[in-house]
Amino acid sequence: MAGTAALGVSLTDDTGLLPQHRMTTTVSLPRGLTTTKAPFIEEAQARGDLYITQPYEEYSDANHATWKRLYTRMTPRWEQYANSRFLEGLSVLSLNPNRVPDLDDVNTFLFPRTGFRAKPVSGYVPTFRFFDCLRNREFPTTITIRDGNTLDYLPEPDIFHDIGGHVPMHTDQAFADTLVQFGECAHVAADIVRNIAGTQEQLRTLTSIQQAMARFFWFTVEFGLMKGAMAEECKVYGSGLLSSFGEMQHAVKDPRVQRVPLQLEWVIHQSFRIDQYQPLLFIVNDFDHLFDEVRRLEHWMKNGKLSHVAPGEPCIGEADLQSFLESAP
Repeated sequence: MAGTAALGVSLTDDTGLLPQHRMTTTVSLPRGLTTTKAPFIEEAQARGDLYITQPYEEYSDANHATWKRLYTRMTPRWEQYANSRFLEGLSVLSLNPNRVPDLDDVNTFLFPRTGFRAKPVSGYVPTFRFFDCLRNREFPTTITIRDGNTLDYLPEPDIFHDIGGHVPMHTDQAFADTLVQFGECAHVAADIVRNIAGTQEQLRTLTSIQQAMARFFWFTVEFGLMKGAMAEECKVYGSGLLSSFGEMQHAVKDPRVQRVPLQLEWVIHQSFRIDQYQPLLFIVNDFDHLFDEVRRLEHWMKNGKLSHVAPGEPCIGEADLQSFLESAP
């Protein structure tokens, strides 16, 4: 079975037999693609394979049962709080509520709509490579699924977050074009930094630009709200909210959440924490508005307005910085 690791275990004894004559047995690790417990993923990472195939036969009955539980409990929340484009996207993708999605099937429905494809990956994608995928209408997609014993704890993104939260939005042309424009911003950032003299100044400028981009992405694509059809109504379009049973309702209904119109000058300086419900959320009018703001973000980047943003979260890792510095012109 693809991706299943086998361990050769030598049995110790007092027979005095040479090692090659001793009995050995093979122990197979449990089948499945559970987050942090998937031998297929561990092997891919050990080989340095970031872009992989989805070994659909590796999913266990428990994995499919987890998907079913997640999808079943989220459906009423989506119907109540999600924006209409997301609901249309769910219909377009024809996801099976009872089984983990096969990405080939997802792409069969997705690609004709916007040219996007879900691209399976073995783990974290450094920032430039992630945005470059978006520029090429590819969405890096995690293939593991969280442990069914802890539905609300997510140590890292899983296939429910990516396919149940992100990908339905990729069926919308305006939203898909916005993601492509994010990818263009990454190339602009790389060009800007490439033309700066001095390593320290390169790193300082790049860190600031990446923080601005990460904050904008967080407060829009991951945790964005949109005006609803009725006055004072908000709908959810951010994938972090759309894949969270508890926070989706909290984001729309809890009076302690501050909900304000999207303001670029605020967002790029606004730190955030990933280990709590978000106390501050930003609202866009529609996806054309969001696209225009990404174009504005790119314009500000070219004019140096992202080169000195407020310090704070998120921290930018070395791998993310290097992904920009090593990108080809």
